[in-house]
Amino acid sequence: MQKRPTPLLVDLSTTAALVALSESSVQRLVRDGSFPKPRELSPRRVAWLYREVEEWAEQRPVSTLLPPENTGRKEKQ
Repeated sequence: MQKRPTPLLVDLSTTAALVALSESSVQRLVRDGSFPKPRELSPRRVAWLYREVEEWAEQRPVSTLLPPENTGRKEKQ
């Protein structure tokens, strides 16, 4: 079985999905200078380097928030 190659460049929707943010949040972070800037592919098309997005995600601090308890699960009686 062949391994699927890692994409070199990803578009806005894919970038947002990779980092679990909305497209507008990604765009805001780019404007704020806290997210990698996209690369120009053509005069009207940009994309992000996959490795830069991955590096950004790996540099996020570890959260101190615990996941909520499963309040929807009913206990067996």
